Amino acid sequence: MSEPAAEPPADAAIAYLTALQGRLAADGCTVIPTRWNGRQVVTGFRADRKARWFGTKAELSVFAAAVPVIDAAVLAEFTEWSMRYAKSLRGGIPGARNAALVLPALVSARVRPEAARWAAQDARLLDATLIGRPLAVETAPDAVRTTMYRGRTAWGGMFTGHVLEKAALYFP
Repeated sequence: MSEPAAEPPADAAIAYLTALQGRLAADGCTVIPTRWNGRQVVTGFRADRKARWFGTKAELSVFAAAVPVIDAAVLAEFTEWSMRYAKSLRGGIPGARNAALVLPALVSARVRPEAARWAAQDARLLDATLIGRPLAVETAPDAVRTTMYRGRTAWGGMFTGHVLEKAALYFP
């Protein structure tokens, strides 16, 4: 008897996004569907306030979409779109006891090395009010590989632990 055929790469990415949507909802995120360049995007939002942040509210936005191949250009484009989208949804006065953190993730069976290097290189800033940590998620047949910048940032550094904890929860 033969073994079942392996799941096609596109199906693996869609299955990953479906599971991500469940992880976001289970963690208390508001999850809504969005579209980018004709593609379905899993979008999750949450806000947290902790005493150790001196009462500052950390707003976290997660955006994830499946693409056939992740290269540096498409990851940069998606990151910019995600950060601008998150900025358009922000309430209150930017920077006034609010920090905005964005996790833009592209999911594919094929991640080009330059895309992984770009994601791991550094966090991205938008107008000094949003910090983005792009992710390249490779749904390989043998394992899922997630690449992102895990270091500290000059602005918003006290939220590094929080955003990395959430990234590990959402993108295992």
